[in-house]
Amino acid sequence: MNSLRIASRLHFSKKLLPIFSRSVADSSIGSVRSMSNSNIDRSKLEIVRNTSPKEKTPYEDLQFGVTFSDHMLEIDWDEKTGWSNPIIKPYGDFAMSPAASCLHYGIECFEGMKAYKDTDGNIRMFRPDCNMERMNFSMNRLCLPGFNGAELTECIKELLKIDESWIPTKDGYSMYIRPTAIGTADYLGVTKSNKCKIFVILSPVGPYYKSGFKPVKLLANTEDVRAWPGGVGNAKLGGNYGPTIAPATNAISEGCDQILWLFGEDHTITEVGAMNIFFVFKTLDGKTELVTAPLGRGDILPGVTRRSIIEMTKEWSKSNDGKHSDLIVNERFVTMGEVKQASDEGRLLEAFGAGTAVVIAPVKGIKYKNEDINIPTGEEAGPLAQEIWTSLTDIQYGRKDHPSWSIKI
Repeated sequence: MNSLRIASRLHFSKKLLPIFSRSVADSSIGSVRSMSNSNIDRSKLEIVRNTSPKEKTPYEDLQFGVTFSDHMLEIDWDEKTGWSNPIIKPYGDFAMSPAASCLHYGIECFEGMKAYKDTDGNIRMFRPDCNMERMNFSMNRLCLPGFNGAELTECIKELLKIDESWIPTKDGYSMYIRPTAIGTADYLGVTKSNKCKIFVILSPVGPYYKSGFKPVKLLANTEDVRAWPGGVGNAKLGGNYGPTIAPATNAISEGCDQILWLFGEDHTITEVGAMNIFFVFKTLDGKTELVTAPLGRGDILPGVTRRSIIEMTKEWSKSNDGKHSDLIVNERFVTMGEVKQASDEGRLLEAFGAGTAVVIAPVKGIKYKNEDINIPTGEEAGPLAQEIWTSLTDIQYGRKDHPSWSIKI
């Protein structure tokens, strides 16, 4: 037996809750795991320690989504018995039926989150409540069961504590967190899955840009459509991402870095790659307008970084410091025609993508109908994009206090 079965207690929200630690070989695992719950219950979290930890990857060799920590979190659900006890166990493969609904009908959704180490060595999560809210929405769209987001977050916190040594301590580095839900029903009928699994894996990652910002050139795609009103573009489903790979590959062959997704005959701008997109215009009356597509019609993903940028810059625009007195923040649709006209009139100031992996991705140009629209910031981040990036990362790493966004574990 690789480890002893022991009972321990961890402190959760000023209350002692029992945690079980045992080996994979423990014959009692089946009887313990069969216990059912109407919702995810962090007080029944079980822990199986990895007795053969992996060698850690040097910081300079970290690539996004390639390296994984020693443990993972797993929770099963069955329509008859509800949620099983959460379990943290060694990272590894798991078995499922070849008929599993996630393999045939795309019954799968996921989240992208990050944890950081501050200068005092504390682990911090950035707005996990927003991710739990969105994951519940995505699961509902797939007819998968809802769950208590606060309880899952507490389980993730324990996973982070166990694999704390994997969390990078250098500035610009972080631990990427990937919660995923899959339908595991073992039949081929096109119907809701009567079984599912939530699992969470951790991947230490370095700065998206190894040496400062690297602005990207976009191909405004007039043929392929990422999402449409009434579809599932507002849910983080795996099926939204696979079909984007071929157009993105084509963009690279045309000398661009990513796709600018459009919709409709007027070529309304929706997203960029797997990120939300922001533009900065000088309005006709001399104001500075930060604009991104609205969420109302269901084809835009409600990104957590997007939400944070909007909330933060709206606060800036209301401040009395005079620094952002001319800033207005709008959620409205922008067409390629408007971007082209603003560029011709010298009113297109900045453009940037926003997402968990990169935080801010400055845009240097857009290829549209075989013509290049150049962003005046060129090979640098624009001043507003730079300020947003600095403010957000200061909060994420605990350099700037924001208790409701940066959650200290």
